[in-house]
Amino acid sequence: METSEKQITYTSTNSYSYLNGLSEKTKNVWLVFHGIGYLSRYFLKYFNELPSEENYIIAPQAPSKYYLNNQYKHVGASWLTKESTVQEMENLHGYINAVFKAEKIPPHCNLIVFGFSQGVSIASRWVAKNKIECNQLILYAGGIPNELTSSDFDFLEEKTSVTVIMGDKDEYLTEERLRTEKQKIEILFKGKAKQITFDGGHEVKKEIVNSLVK
Repeated sequence: METSEKQITYTSTNSYSYLNGLSEKTKNVWLVFHGIGYLSRYFLKYFNELPSEENYIIAPQAPSKYYLNNQYKHVGASWLTKESTVQEMENLHGYINAVFKAEKIPPHCNLIVFGFSQGVSIASRWVAKNKIECNQLILYAGGIPNELTSSDFDFLEEKTSVTVIMGDKDEYLTEERLRTEKQKIEILFKGKAKQITFDGGHEVKKEIVNSLVK
């Protein structure tokens, strides 16, 4: 029996979470992409030590939710899989762009795009595809998609600082993959990315997050 597929287009609704408020005192607006297994509202805990008046944090929600550990109790979410990746990323671009448009980020604010784990692939693709001129691009403990090239980031101006953060005991980063990722970073960002290696595993450290803004 032969099977085939068709596609349809429809309107979908998704939530996102935020921490603190946006005001004339806000200096930094963060767009933070969580890793696999998170919900956006719980991911915000890693940013709650930043000065609240100066930092407004927006956490988009990965759309594919599932029960964790097969216990049907706690819920997590995933951004993408290897199935229909290009189409799913197009859907995600539409969602993230809608969040970005709805927030109306004032021009006086610094825009910080932060991705953790699986969120690194989402953050880097979104910035590259949509030519987002952010002040900081922070890629934390995740792999940059292989299809991206240095020309995808040529639009980034000198005002954009790129920081790549990895734990030296990250269980998902073998020595070979760590070496490959570092080489990729050098090529993609033409040697301008700052690389931070910390003592730890696949985890978000608040002290590192806090150090990213002065």
